Amino acid sequence: MTWLSAPRLRARLGGGRWLSPSAERRLVDVLAVVVGIAGELSLLYDDGSPVRPTTVLLTVAAGAALLGRRRYPLLLLAEMLAVTGFLFALGEHPGGALVCVALFTVAERCRARVSVVALIGATIVLVALSVTSVPPPVAVWAIGAALRGRRRHHADLRERAAAARAEREQQAAIAAHEERAAITRELHDIVAHSVTVMLVGVRGARDVLATKPDVAADVLRRVESSGEQSVAELRRLLTLLRSGMPASAAPHRPLPGVAELTELVATFRAVGLSVSLDIDDEPPVLDEGVALSVYRIVEEALTNVLRHAGTDHALVRLKARQGHLDLEVSDRGVGPSGQHPSGGHGLVGMRERVRLLGGNFAAGPGPDGGFRVAAHVPIAACP
Repeated sequence: MTWLSAPRLRARLGGGRWLSPSAERRLVDVLAVVVGIAGELSLLYDDGSPVRPTTVLLTVAAGAALLGRRRYPLLLLAEMLAVTGFLFALGEHPGGALVCVALFTVAERCRARVSVVALIGATIVLVALSVTSVPPPVAVWAIGAALRGRRRHHADLRERAAAARAEREQQAAIAAHEERAAITRELHDIVAHSVTVMLVGVRGARDVLATKPDVAADVLRRVESSGEQSVAELRRLLTLLRSGMPASAAPHRPLPGVAELTELVATFRAVGLSVSLDIDDEPPVLDEGVALSVYRIVEEALTNVLRHAGTDHALVRLKARQGHLDLEVSDRGVGPSGQHPSGGHGLVGMRERVRLLGGNFAAGPGPDGGFRVAAHVPIAACP
């Protein structure tokens, strides 16, 4: 194997490691068995006493049981203490290495309260049998407890990192969904309004083209201007969809607001819908988002009147009170059956806009017939 192939081998074995995690655990268990047996035998015969085959076999058998230390740590500790006591009863002088390995495992694998009780009990037995003094088992237990604490700390860090990553992904998904919903509302409002106004305008111009060519030409100019503005807005939104940038970062012409309602009403009047506009003498300067939502709600509501109400008159009221704004668009047309209150995206988009502003939205039959759209929105006047 060359040094060029070593990284690939490590990657196959365990993500860039020489051994996989399971192979590492098995290797550590084998080392624990070797250390326990070798340590115990060296301590048994460090004084030059004769080697007894029975003692060696018992020690090796007890040490081999340490291979299951991860699954039964407390049981193995009790077994190692029993073997140590049996060796002492045979007249041997055990060193307690097997007990220390088992005690280390208990400290590493069990809860702190359980491992402390095990430490106290094992230490009492070892000291009572004159196998060892207090410091060795306490030191071994402390090392195991430290490793357990380190492992738990790393596990907590991984869990926090995973939770943070999941939260970031969720926030990104929510932001993307909200951005797509905002663009969808804008697309619907632009297309629905522009296409409706252009269709009605073209039909009206066609009807009066022979008798009133000047009126027809004026209507067509308005239709052309509305189409140009809509195309510009559509290009901006398509650029957003292709680039993935947030809507606030995209270049665009100033967003319409309350000041542009007069111009908006004029476009509807030009195609035959008489709109009465009732606004406070000095309307407040609103936040851009609130002003845009007011404009789009009026635009969508008047578009619905033009398409479905079967009437040539609508009323728009806009009143600012202390801390809130009341908006109402009403008509005396055919009523809810023509407005399709349960279908389409217009009412849904208006409701979403008002909900995002923390307000209340209502749409339904008007008190005097027809259809009524009302929004109650909290506001904070901009300086």
